[in-house]
Amino acid sequence: MRDRHQTARQQSGDHHETGSRAGWFGLWDGFFAASYLITCVLLFTSEATQAQRFIAIGALTLIVPWYAGFGRRLMINQVYGPRSLVFALGLVLLLCVITMFGFMGFFALFAVAPMLIMSLPMRRAVALLAVSNLYPVVMVWARDDAAPGSLWVVLPISLLSLTLSVLLGLWIKRVTRQSRDRARLIEELRRSRERVARLSHEAGISAERERLAREIHDTLAQSLTSIISLVQAAESKLRDAPDQASGHLSRAGQVARESLAEAREFVAALTPPTLRGGSLVQAVRRQADGLVSETGLEVRVSIQGEEEPLPMPVNVVLLRTAQEAIANVRKHARRAQTVDVVVTFEQDAVRLLVRDDGEGFAQDGVREGYGLRGMRARVAEIDGTVTVGSRPGEGTFVEVSVPTAVEMEEAASV
Repeated sequence: MRDRHQTARQQSGDHHETGSRAGWFGLWDGFFAASYLITCVLLFTSEATQAQRFIAIGALTLIVPWYAGFGRRLMINQVYGPRSLVFALGLVLLLCVITMFGFMGFFALFAVAPMLIMSLPMRRAVALLAVSNLYPVVMVWARDDAAPGSLWVVLPISLLSLTLSVLLGLWIKRVTRQSRDRARLIEELRRSRERVARLSHEAGISAERERLAREIHDTLAQSLTSIISLVQAAESKLRDAPDQASGHLSRAGQVARESLAEAREFVAALTPPTLRGGSLVQAVRRQADGLVSETGLEVRVSIQGEEEPLPMPVNVVLLRTAQEAIANVRKHARRAQTVDVVVTFEQDAVRLLVRDDGEGFAQDGVREGYGLRGMRARVAEIDGTVTVGSRPGEGTFVEVSVPTAVEMEEAASV
């Protein structure tokens, strides 16, 4: 499929380049018509006999269909091959016939010379130009009735015409090559723009998928895990402690309602409900209270420094970090008794620390899960840092530090 699209774009570029040359040939057609009419007038008013004028004008007229029906397409497409050589030889032959029966037909060379140049490689074109320009000289030299000294009149004119024809040919070849290179460059630029647009679109889709995956993991997945844990705890207490089971079920209902609100706001891409109408510290305390109700751990939340309002992107990143860290405590902190959550307000940054006293783990060779990778990606979007530390028997900590000054572009991406 991709090869088919590339072939179609290449054919489109070739048609565009051919169309540009065809448009330029409209001017050349006008010049060719003017040259034909002027040469016809010169032949009609020449001193040749009526039969000679008729033959010369007839040969000149044959150049018109020879060019329009056969050579024009070759010249536009710049096809150098046997067909173009046949076309060029036909032009030279007709020019010789015109000059033989009407010497003033030599002016047709003004139209024939450019056609030879545009239809042949330069070396072949110069050879045929030399034949076309020197043929009148040979004809004057071979005539017995030629006026004395007429050869020395025609020879300089022929040599000058040959020189001008070669120079004209070089100029035409250069202009044609530049036009072709410019058309190719424009086509490459167009293709590059299409490629950049396609890659940008794909990058945008990938970034949006990553964002959706992080949001789902940080909201719905964690909420569902909490609900499952609460339901399982309620089932275990249903017979022996129905009051505790009722409390667990009540908490599960609350988490489900909050999860539903998160999902709705997530679709609308608005502020998380836990941050609406409250501060970051209050939202973090609610997360800690949820952990207490689900696991019975002792969770201590402390604030260091003077609490101050934070930009919403900073609030969202720190809240999602707290949710992920607390979820990891719930899932992985075996034998933990206490959890410390510390929010530190500094002059130009805010730090969040979540630390447990569980079994911990050896960090060597351990691959981070999706949650920690998503946390690092989210924090990196606002130029923050994430530090994760753990040792066997000494618990685990996650510390995040983010600047309080966030640019608008970064804010839009969080």
